[in-house]
Amino acid sequence: MKYRREVDGLRAVAVLPVILFHAGFSVFSGGFVGVDVFFVISGYLITSILMAELEKGDFSIARFYERRARRILPALFVVMLACLPFAYMWMMPLQLKDFAASVVSVVFSLSNLFFISQVNYFAPDAYTQPLLHTWSLAIEEQYYFLFPLMLMAMRKISLRTTAFLIFLLVLVSFIFSEWAWRNDAARSFFFTLSRFWEIGVGSLCSFLTVGRSQRSSNLLSIAGLGLIVFAIFAYNENVPFPSVYALAPVVGTALVLLFADEGTWVGQLLSLRAFVSIGLISYSAYLWHQPLFAFARLRSLTEPNQILMAALAVVALLLAWVTWRYVEQPFRRRANPVLVTRRSVFAASSVVGSVFVAVGLAGYVGKGFEWRLNEALQGISVAADDRAKKKKSLPFWPG
Repeated sequence: MKYRREVDGLRAVAVLPVILFHAGFSVFSGGFVGVDVFFVISGYLITSILMAELEKGDFSIARFYERRARRILPALFVVMLACLPFAYMWMMPLQLKDFAASVVSVVFSLSNLFFISQVNYFAPDAYTQPLLHTWSLAIEEQYYFLFPLMLMAMRKISLRTTAFLIFLLVLVSFIFSEWAWRNDAARSFFFTLSRFWEIGVGSLCSFLTVGRSQRSSNLLSIAGLGLIVFAIFAYNENVPFPSVYALAPVVGTALVLLFADEGTWVGQLLSLRAFVSIGLISYSAYLWHQPLFAFARLRSLTEPNQILMAALAVVALLLAWVTWRYVEQPFRRRANPVLVTRRSVFAASSVVGSVFVAVGLAGYVGKGFEWRLNEALQGISVAADDRAKKKKSLPFWPG
């Protein structure tokens, strides 16, 4: 694919509102829509790459998953590893037990399904979950587990027919999201089928660009960016999501991808060095921000002040640059001599993943290592755990 600076700039527009929303800055009350922007971008880029390889006849499922492993796992494993000692030191037993279970769910790309029965995304207790944000990574990986296989199965039919079938799947997912939030909005937020349509819209954008030069429209690209910005500042936790309201950031992102070339005002804005630089480190920034905020809240009796949270947001960006420079890039460019071959990547991923699963199971089966606490703290912990258990909803889906 031809590199598009404005797409990296759009990543910055996605990640910064998410970070500031989770930091508690009320002006970014709809900052959570940045995840929806990421979904559309991801669907567009990955589908474009897959279609180019299918057209050349050299598509390989193994190579595709190797690229995903190199892109996703190194930075994710580093952040998870950094979380372990702080979780052990600062979490109460039930909190640590839940965290341990979340570690296992992350390894298997099922954390969105884990958090469905654990927390409401907008509830205060969600903000103390260090790995809560991995729900979006899980949905992406579930999509990309199925989507390449679907494209391969449809490679002998016409491009227009393939696009139409994907459109039908997008429509089904969108209709489901409307039904789901009306029945249980908290669970629908994390549910896979409620979100697939957003990534699917990105995939459809890719189909619209096949064999065509990049379209250019100041009007439509401005409208697209305007829809995203509108959602960031106008939406809040009371807006049912995902639902028809998600059309604003999703359609807005699609318009930017389709019509904001380097000659448009939006393209020039998003191509500014500041936006592109943040966009390049956006994945690592997304990974780091939630654990930093969660542990800060765990260590405070009240909500941390905004000066501290702003400082932690800056720290997240600094850690993101370090991770991007010394973890992401070496693994993606095969600069690491140990992990040059595909087999070594899969083997290392399996070994490290297995270690995390073992640690997570130990924490879960060990009930959060209650023996860490003295007798007085154990009594407080039992009372706190009983209150927390009463708050939890047991059904996976509305009964």
